[in-house]
Amino acid sequence: MPYGFLDIATTPSVRAEQQAAGSDRVYRDYRADRTFDRFTADEVAFIAARDSFYMATASETGWPYVQHRGGPRGFLRVVDDRTLAFADYRGNRQYISAGNLAADARAALILVDYPARARLKIYAYVETVPIDGDLAALVAEPDCKARPERVFVLRLAAFDWNCPRHITPRFAQTEIAAAMTPLRDRIASLETENVELRARLANAEGH
Repeated sequence: MPYGFLDIATTPSVRAEQQAAGSDRVYRDYRADRTFDRFTADEVAFIAARDSFYMATASETGWPYVQHRGGPRGFLRVVDDRTLAFADYRGNRQYISAGNLAADARAALILVDYPARARLKIYAYVETVPIDGDLAALVAEPDCKARPERVFVLRLAAFDWNCPRHITPRFAQTEIAAAMTPLRDRIASLETENVELRARLANAEGH
């Protein structure tokens, strides 16, 4: 039977806190309807539009580590309705996420659409695989000159959409530029009209 996101997240200590706050019944009913173990078209489209995400892993000593991952839009690939993958390029060579995942394959991801104030949470089991074959071609970034060191393959355990409250809308430069294009075009048109009008007025005064 597939597990809902809260079935995984709600440990005995979490349940005790819910009981103390009086919210345990609310979330018990909520969990009954949350068995999201396959991505639908909505999640696929959302993931494909992201150019960054946050990934949390845990070390053998229990310390969490949250890493920001970024790349071109859609660099986190949807392999199928239960699998994601992305290329891991050489960075500062600390290998904290890779090391944590070698000891404990579980990870939590948060993907955020800041303009739309939407947030997707994902629990996954992560496998590190060599760079070769069809998978390497799938995660390849044509404009990136660096060669990836490995591919992270994420097997979905559960996902959930998070509350949009407190997500401050933020916009990328490309999004701002696209939004400003009609305004720039209108300004250019008005400037042209202004030049033509001044020319006509000058001609009229000359006569």
